[in-house]
Amino acid sequence: MNPKYLEVLACPTCKGPLTYDDKQAMLVCTFEKLGFPINDGIMLLERSHAVDLSGLSSLSAQPA
Repeated sequence: MNPKYLEVLACPTCKGPLTYDDKQAMLVCTFEKLGFPINDGIMLLERSHAVDLSGLSSLSAQPA
């Protein structure tokens, strides 16, 4: 993930910053506790594609 992307991308629901989780290949909003998958290099930044991460005790996402 190119770090420049994270400078301009925002969570589609709260407009907050996103981090990249390389293990799960998704962009993560830690405030909303949502993960947005990346499939074949395409970022799926729609609420309908979001994965609920609220059940996880700690999010493994970190800035790229």
